[in-house]
This record gives sequence, C-alpha cells and structure tokens, in this order.
Amino acid sequence: MATVLDISAEDAAALERPYAKSLILLMRAQDSHGSWDSKSDAQLLADFIVTREQRREIPIIGDPDPDVLWRIEQFYTAVGLAVEKRTGVIAGPMMKMSHEGFGRLVLIAGKLIALSRHLRDVHRFGFESLAKLVAEGEKYVAQAVAEIEAHPEVAKI
Repeated sequence: MATVLDISAEDAAALERPYAKSLILLMRAQDSHGSWDSKSDAQLLADFIVTREQRREIPIIGDPDPDVLWRIEQFYTAVGLAVEKRTGVIAGPMMKMSHEGFGRLVLIAGKLIALSRHLRDVHRFGFESLAKLVAEGEKYVAQAVAEIEAHPEVAKI
C-alpha cells in the first residue's frame, strides 16, 4: 500500500477532523510496544490508502488478507468511537465475513442497529486519500448518530 510522507493540505486538514482523531487514537492504542511512536498520523493511516493504480493491480476476485480485515474492523470501530463521543451511547461493530471477502457489518448501539453495511470485494478495501477516508468515516458517523437520535429509547437500552 502507499506510504504517505508528503500530504496535501486537504489531507492535513482531514487529519484534524473528529473521525480522524478517533481512528488515530484507536490505531495508536493497538501499538502496545511503541513501534509506531515515531510514525506521523499520516504514516500511521497510510495502509488505508489505495490509489486507483494500486486498485487496478489487485485482482477483482480474491481472498481478503488478515491485515485488510483488521483495517476494516478498525475503520468501523472508529466510527463507533466517534458516535459514542457525539451521543454518549456506546456503539460497537460486528462483522461477519466469508473467506471470499463478502459479508456484512452492523454497528450496534443498545438494541438498535445504528448502521448496516454490506461489504464486498474487501480485499480491495481502501481510500484514494486521507481526506476521502475521513469523509467516508464521517458519513457513517452521521448516519449512525441520526439513527440513534431517531430512536433513543432503543439505543439507550
């Protein structure tokens, strides 16, 4: 995957957004030995970036790599963390994936399915830029928050 060293102003601004802060916090928490302490936030998220050229090189059909599955889980866990920061309701993801890379992810808040996503071709999971990564995460945060606000009696059980 791409190594992000020089980032655009748009990507730098995206790293300051609440969803990006949640994802970075979550990623840094996974580093119990301090191996990533010297990495910048952009370098830490570099594996989430898959350019069009890189995507073209990935076969259309393929089995997902465990590292890709881990990144997907981190992406949606960060969505749940950002939702919790905004609503005070704990929201956690559950993912069921076939060995071919097709599956479903739900974000559960209390007894409410705050977000439901069908996933396919997960072996090609990634975003063209840090700004697009953050925008997609924020989109899912907004959807989940809207569901929680629409059904607070179910989410707060």
